[in-house]
Amino acid sequence: MKSAVEDTMSDFPRVTRDPDMMGGVACIRGMRVTVGMILGNLGAGVTVERLLELYPYLERDDLLEALRYGAWLASEREIRLETAA
Repeated sequence: MKSAVEDTMSDFPRVTRDPDMMGGVACIRGMRVTVGMILGNLGAGVTVERLLELYPYLERDDLLEALRYGAWLASEREIRLETAA
């Protein structure tokens, strides 16, 4: 049976997490290109086209999936539990 994390990660097949690579940070397709690096560049105004020029081994779908993964992470919510008195 899959864990919740494995099940969620199957929604993002291009995003990989390996504790032996990049400290377990989310990367693209097992490469040393982190989702955070992609999102940081896009947030700083670097265009998709420019990122694809700078990193020719990346595909447009890699960048789109990094965006989807970042949106999924940002949609987390904290549920407060009442403490027993």
